[in-house]
Amino acid sequence: FISPVCNFMSHEKCLKNVKIPCSCVAPSLVRVPVAHCFGPPGHYKRKFCTVCRKSLESPAFRCEVCELHVHTDCILFACSDCRQCHQDGHQDHDTYHHHWREGNLSSSARCEVCKKTCGSSEVLSGMRCEWCGILAHAACYIIVTPECTFGRLRNMILPPSCVQLFSRNFSKLHCFRISENLQTESDEDDDVDGSTQGSAKDVQISTDSSKQTLKIFDGNDAVKRNQFRLISVPRIAKNEEVVEAALRAYYINDDQQEYELQTFTQQALLSDDVINRNDAAEDSNLGSVFRESIPEAWIIRAKPKDEEVIRIYPAWLKVGMAYVSLRVNKDSTTQTVIKEVLPLLGRQMECLQNFKLVEVLMGSKQVQRMVLDNQELILNRLKDIRKTSIRQMNQTRFYIVENSKAIARVNLFVSGLPPQLSPEEYTNILKDELAIKTNVVSVSHVYQAQGAVVLEISCFSEAERIYMLVKDTTINDKPLNAVVIPEVVASKIPQNCCPLLVFVNPKSGGLKGRDLLYSFRKLLNPHQVFELTNGGPLPGFHTFSKVPSFRVLVCGGDGTVGWVLGALEEIRHKLVCSEPSVAILPLGTGNDLGRVLRWGAGYSGEDPYSVLVSVDEADDVLMDRWTILLDAEEPAEGAENGIAEPEPPKIVQMNNYCGLGIDAELSLDFHHAREEEPGKFNSRFHNKGVYVKVGLQKISHTRNLHKDIKLQVDQHEVELPSIEGLIFINIPSWGSGADLWGSESDNRFEKPRIDDGLLEVVGVTGVVHMGQVQGGFRSGIRIAQGSYFRVTLLKPIPVQVDGEPWIQAPGQIIISAAGPKVHMLKKSKQKQKK
Repeated sequence: FISPVCNFMSHEKCLKNVKIPCSCVAPSLVRVPVAHCFGPPGHYKRKFCTVCRKSLESPAFRCEVCELHVHTDCILFACSDCRQCHQDGHQDHDTYHHHWREGNLSSSARCEVCKKTCGSSEVLSGMRCEWCGILAHAACYIIVTPECTFGRLRNMILPPSCVQLFSRNFSKLHCFRISENLQTESDEDDDVDGSTQGSAKDVQISTDSSKQTLKIFDGNDAVKRNQFRLISVPRIAKNEEVVEAALRAYYINDDQQEYELQTFTQQALLSDDVINRNDAAEDSNLGSVFRESIPEAWIIRAKPKDEEVIRIYPAWLKVGMAYVSLRVNKDSTTQTVIKEVLPLLGRQMECLQNFKLVEVLMGSKQVQRMVLDNQELILNRLKDIRKTSIRQMNQTRFYIVENSKAIARVNLFVSGLPPQLSPEEYTNILKDELAIKTNVVSVSHVYQAQGAVVLEISCFSEAERIYMLVKDTTINDKPLNAVVIPEVVASKIPQNCCPLLVFVNPKSGGLKGRDLLYSFRKLLNPHQVFELTNGGPLPGFHTFSKVPSFRVLVCGGDGTVGWVLGALEEIRHKLVCSEPSVAILPLGTGNDLGRVLRWGAGYSGEDPYSVLVSVDEADDVLMDRWTILLDAEEPAEGAENGIAEPEPPKIVQMNNYCGLGIDAELSLDFHHAREEEPGKFNSRFHNKGVYVKVGLQKISHTRNLHKDIKLQVDQHEVELPSIEGLIFINIPSWGSGADLWGSESDNRFEKPRIDDGLLEVVGVTGVVHMGQVQGGFRSGIRIAQGSYFRVTLLKPIPVQVDGEPWIQAPGQIIISAAGPKVHMLKKSKQKQKK
């Protein structure tokens, strides 16, 4: 048997066990409607659409938060049943049920209940809980206990009941801070094109001359957008057959007797209720498209009724029942409906004024709410919705809601402001630039050193206006950036839960960051995953500032790790958990710190789930950090008349190593090459090839760096041998995994460790020597070991710190230990699998 609506197939003997709801009834089974978060369209191999159950050949959409995949023309019919990742101000429940999503499992997936395989690459089959990841057959999942414990990762997941976000006017992409530069065209355009072409592809099989293809519109809204679906019916089809096919195309399983078809003509188009909002001229030429008799176009309309039964859902009144059915006639108003519903919910003693009726449109991309006026006639309201679109009628619900003093509270993190100003000065800048209304907007937190503020806004439309305006505002040639951030209620976090704060740099290394972002949003709560290109690490640390204990995972190269550790150092005093441990998923070119902490030489596509398990089992270790003070004594170049101020001292933090001379020069040339053509640098292999090429050009250098610098270690002058590069190393890995210090024991120095408060100083004699160290044939020239260094530069010399290179003017460089040691996570040694 095959369902003509959603293409579900079943044997006759299996029909009695079918538990999967059809696409036409699925929306009515949703308990709490939550819209999806669709990224840009992409190609997804061996995946199936959850609406029509066919495979996704053409570009399709997937939800960035749950595993929903859907064709472009099916997106309008997708059920708004995404994972609920936060409380939207009025819900309040602490037990969580499994969030089941059907199909798209690997063919090796095994059922939790009967232990047999439940996945398939041929059809949608099997169920998966989007929180704990448990898998089961469609017939078995009903036996699984409904409460979800969040599975193996429960100690790392930020429970949704602890996150509050008032998201009324923001799209899902804004709420989860998903960068929109990935969005190709606007949603409107996608919908229009998708619906027209997409439905055409399904029906092209009707080249058979006994069949005809008709265009069906489902209401005035579809006519305006020129969004139709095509149906194929026999040329001598009865009216009922055409109505039935039309309803099926729109996933509606009502009785066809209640609907009729109207021909779509020039007159219908120009009648008042359909006139295009822009101007009538556009309509007249729209009509001309349909002058030929084939294909014919029809609008499907609902016949008017004198009375109807509607369902009223008791919003969050904590009542046992899902909904109450109520008969309404042409005199029923919102007020009479509320009056009749309250006794059915056991609230007959309460005052009618305390309740309101809310119409909710459960769109797949946005759930829209509208409070109905007390005197509104319910039947007229239903008639209007059906006239606009019978599909929308199918996705509309009525909720009875208590009139609580609903407070709107949106937190916007705004960065890119001038640093080191007072809260009053920031407020004045925002008044001038964004015309903020101080009666609804207040500055709740100020990060002066970083030039960032957090705004608390008590009006949805004002929050949306500021958010949109910030994106087009620059101050002192620096663009502002705004991110919507949730509020984490620390008191609700379970005792043994230590949520993981994830930072991903999508630009690092081989550009694998985009897939990792998707995987981590899916495995954890998307509110704990932050994209570093969207506001840096600060919004993440601010969001977690009240969390009593958390860990951090940084996905990126060594430069990204340094960026996050630097931000942590600056904001540490404002965090309740001031010393979170940091794990690394190496995405860069060198990844030396990742190697030392056993996270590997670089991410090569391991399963993100096992990465999270490794982070959970990792061991806490301490690591030194160093402060480098660069004080140039000579004025910067290009000074007028030779009279100029010297550059102000510059302070940088160092985690891995600092190089002077040839090492930094190669780094600088590589850096310039990457800036000229960033698109080419998308694989680790290519990046290393460029390094080798740059190195070969420097082979004939003369060795005289020792004449241009002086070195003092712990107040003692140190004589330098004949070298071309001087390197200070904090960790036993340099230049993509080479051991520069060497492993043989030496009575003059202690064995290096990353937490001994000492730096090792090593020299290299040139490119050839560096190449031999890289190949493991030699080590560097050991020069000194100490905790306080002063280097005097006698001429401009290339310098690099953790892979960031520049030319440093003559002057002093002082290296000393920085603040407290940082807590890092070292991957524990793999237990031997039996």
